[in-house]
Amino acid sequence: MTTAPPRPPRMPPSSPTSAARARLVTLLGPAFVAAIAYVDPGNVAANLTAGARYGYLLVWVLVVANVMAVLVQYLSAKLGVVTGRSLPEVLGASLPRPARLAYWVQAEVVAAATDLAEVIGGAIALNLLFGVPLLAGGVITGVVSLLVLSVQQRRGQRVFEGVIASFLLILTVGFCAGLLFAAPDGGAVLGGLVPRLAGTDSLLLSASMLGATVMPHAIYLHSALARDRRRHDAGVRARQGVPETAASTDRLLAATRWDVVCALVLAGGVNIAMLLVAATNLPGRAGTDSIEGAHSAIASTLGGGVALLFAVGLLASGLASSSVGAYAGAEIMAGLLHVRVPLVGRRMVTLVPAVVLLATGVSPTWLLVLSQVVLSFGIPFAAVPLVVLTRRASLLGRYRNGTLTQVLAWTVAGVIVVLNVALLTLTVLGR
Repeated sequence: MTTAPPRPPRMPPSSPTSAARARLVTLLGPAFVAAIAYVDPGNVAANLTAGARYGYLLVWVLVVANVMAVLVQYLSAKLGVVTGRSLPEVLGASLPRPARLAYWVQAEVVAAATDLAEVIGGAIALNLLFGVPLLAGGVITGVVSLLVLSVQQRRGQRVFEGVIASFLLILTVGFCAGLLFAAPDGGAVLGGLVPRLAGTDSLLLSASMLGATVMPHAIYLHSALARDRRRHDAGVRARQGVPETAASTDRLLAATRWDVVCALVLAGGVNIAMLLVAATNLPGRAGTDSIEGAHSAIASTLGGGVALLFAVGLLASGLASSSVGAYAGAEIMAGLLHVRVPLVGRRMVTLVPAVVLLATGVSPTWLLVLSQVVLSFGIPFAAVPLVVLTRRASLLGRYRNGTLTQVLAWTVAGVIVVLNVALLTLTVLGR
């Protein structure tokens, strides 16, 4: 008589908490795309200049800037999750036609200025890596960004998010590599967390770093990415026969909070790393107010290997941010004009002005400054409506901003607007 083999031990079922965490991870992604705006080529020279001129003095500026960015980007994402519409779509549905067209014009100009900075960054990186002329590098950057955008159309948002996250990883390695060869002074870094300045020039640089924290296109785009994530999540639930409820919205908002915090902590860490690299290795070095000069200083101080990684990181930043900027432009046009244009046509709208300006032979550094001036005009048109709309119970219901959130949001929006107006005034006056 044979005995039956022993039964394998029963495995305990996965806990609801474990399943919820796994589900949470699958909902991450949109904020990592929006975070590219915070590590674009326009931020590189400012961070390196701050470290080279003032050492660790302005670390606190980047920390404050990142906290501001977390709040603004969460409000943008919340609008998309709760309403199922992007910020341009909400504005496009509420504004009369003349106002809607005028709003689109300024948003399109801002999108072009954004693309100018990203294309210049990619062109400079290709020049540093392969000696490609700036004009040709700008065209190559535009073409490659078009290919990256085609991933979103052909393979879907999730694959696109993965591609952009890969670029984010590459630029993180490239911009942070210098820390492995010369560690910063820990005590000095802690001292840099204490808010203080060293004269008018440090005040101007701090205002530039803070004022350029929130980019208009990142606000517009993040609401659209969160909207698409809600639609994707609703589609998955429909296939599983699970109805969409208030609990599912709560869960998606919880995932959104984690998404925003994780993505912007990473982006903020990269910005701080660039400042620390400069503070540790480039104090007093001339030329660090341009990307080319900073690259040359890194090469002479830390060696060609670190400089190569920096240039690769810059290229990844230019390609990713150019793709994200063009994506934002498409969402702006669709939301405000209620039209969708072919991918190539949409890409040309903002790429052509950037290439034309590069063809003039004007200094890339001056063009970057010009792009930041134009972006200053667009900040109030994105930040102020966002704060107003996310307070409306008629739009967000019980998810509207509470009193404390609204006070903080108005404070952040006010600081950003005032700093950008001040920077614009000082730039025009040549100070």
